[in-house]
Amino acid sequence: MKMFQVDAFTDKLFAGNPAAVLLLDAWPDDAFMLAIAQENNLAETAFAMPRDTGGWHLRWFTPTQEVDFCGHATLATAHVLASEYDVRETMLFETRVGKLRVEREGSVYCLDVPRLDPEPLNVQPTELDGVFPKKPKAFFRNFENLYADIGTEEAVRAFKPDLSKIATLGPVGLVITGEGNGESGASFVSRYFAPGAGIPEDPVTGSIHATLVPYWSKRLGQDRHHAFQASDRGGWLDCELTKERVLLRGNAVTFMEAQIRVKSQAV
Repeated sequence: MKMFQVDAFTDKLFAGNPAAVLLLDAWPDDAFMLAIAQENNLAETAFAMPRDTGGWHLRWFTPTQEVDFCGHATLATAHVLASEYDVRETMLFETRVGKLRVEREGSVYCLDVPRLDPEPLNVQPTELDGVFPKKPKAFFRNFENLYADIGTEEAVRAFKPDLSKIATLGPVGLVITGEGNGESGASFVSRYFAPGAGIPEDPVTGSIHATLVPYWSKRLGQDRHHAFQASDRGGWLDCELTKERVLLRGNAVTFMEAQIRVKSQAV
């Protein structure tokens, strides 16, 4: 089985978010796909299979479970199809969150994802008691993550996560965000922690921006954003809000092509 590893949301190696990508002719057992993801020990391993009616089925696995939504591994999959298999047309992926489209715009990929407007939370979840040095400005959520606006870019960059407490959220992740300081070039910054899903801190996360972009568009009164995820590796996303969708633009770079040696799918 051939596998690629791609750094997504970056134009240089060793930055952005790495994802593994496997293109398949048929689905193997779920346990086998999870075992590959565990062996890779990356935030996400993507498995894609052609659909009879065109496009691809796409699934994503962390080292602990299959997940409903992943942006950076979708971008990585599109990059493999475009750069290794010369796919030039719009790429359509059928996923757990519906249809995702990726178009190539020169050296940049445009990822079209659902708009997931923030659901306000009036109180801090008890699992997060003691996690924040100051009370966040706002709490909100979507179907898979909790979000905390902790005010400023500086606060986001300086935040020291208590991963043991965040892990009590189970597979639900925690996103922290703050307004850009006017110097970095970012409208807003974020970081993402999901230790309960096997991801202590994700380097760059496309899916969380499906909710961050509507939130900051309302806060800042604009629909276009240059967003930065302030992990150690870091990554930039050009974001655009439409009536029903969020458009995320970014680069991707292939790090590795590998051959997985397996005698069977028994795990």
